[in-house]
Amino acid sequence: MQTAKEIMSSPPVSIHKDKTLKDTTELLAKHRFSGVPVVDSEEKLVGIISDADILRYSQKINVVPKVNLSGWISPYANVSDLASIQKGIETLHQTRVSEVMTRKVYTVNEEAEAADIARLMNRRNINRIPVVNSEKKLVGIVTRADMVQCMANL
Repeated sequence: MQTAKEIMSSPPVSIHKDKTLKDTTELLAKHRFSGVPVVDSEEKLVGIISDADILRYSQKINVVPKVNLSGWISPYANVSDLASIQKGIETLHQTRVSEVMTRKVYTVNEEAEAADIARLMNRRNINRIPVVNSEKKLVGIVTRADMVQCMANL
């Protein structure tokens, strides 16, 4: 059976905890990712941030005052709300990653077997699992796409 070291993406794309959500959204868009690990200045894993975290936070601070059930701006939003939306987006962009990230992160080490990683992803309903070394430094990431590739190569 393959191990995390064999299937992980390395070096992993990550973001520093002191960066802004604007930096995060740009990074996610550039790489077409839905989330990335968050590290400190020593490259130690301190969290993970996903598009879902950002959307949840934007709702919490009322970035978009009128939304339809899908979470997107309603076509029926009042034009007077646009200034409020702009202010909310500016606030969102200035927010630090550390304020929004998920701090409880499931990780594996490089020797974890693919089957165990798949079970963890399924059991916890997560899309990516950071791979850390014994010092908790981020060395890679296993995504669902990596798992599919692993299965295809069996």
